[in-house]
Amino acid sequence: MDFSSIDIQRLVFLIVSLIIAIVGHEIMHGFIAYKFGDSTAKNLGRLSINPIKHVDPLGTIVVPSLLYFSTGMAFGWAKPVPVNMSVVIRNGGYMAGVYVALAGIFYNLILAITSLFLVINFVEFLGQDIGYFLFILFSVNLFLALFNLYPIPPLDGSKALIYTLAMLGYKNIATKISSLERYGMIILVVILISPISDYVFAPIRYVFKYFLAML
Repeated sequence: MDFSSIDIQRLVFLIVSLIIAIVGHEIMHGFIAYKFGDSTAKNLGRLSINPIKHVDPLGTIVVPSLLYFSTGMAFGWAKPVPVNMSVVIRNGGYMAGVYVALAGIFYNLILAITSLFLVINFVEFLGQDIGYFLFILFSVNLFLALFNLYPIPPLDGSKALIYTLAMLGYKNIATKISSLERYGMIILVVILISPISDYVFAPIRYVFKYFLAML
């Protein structure tokens, strides 16, 4: 990778977008859990919008930035917001677990759609630089939302699937999927670096094409 060719403005916009997308994603997990009686994240100060409390330098900035400029993908993570799912499920059932699991994804989707709406309808008033930032914000949030929907542990989609199966009475299957989480990151990395990723993540490309056709 030729670092001398990096667009500094693009890099700054990307880092800011990643912080907004990933940190907000994590906060939403804790916020929805709090609504179902779990005050763990709140008591630890992890519902704060102060990014310093959430940013993992490696996972929030370095890894996703390198991935974005080398592959076009922006996978990353923040410090996980602690959630006591036993409290959440006791107060709201397995459906509450699904809500907590999908909270970050909905945050990213809403932010992506809002950013795209602003670019399409108000870019002439906002200016080229802000329009460019909003486009990157849209891209990062849409990718994170779609990526996290995959039912691969430890992604949010797998957690939503586990609680849905438990809610439907398939607790044995849910337990087996949950047990795969210890190998989940290995499985995820293997998929990302192997040719199979072209097929696994093809739906993401199709969704991006659909939204980009609006521009």
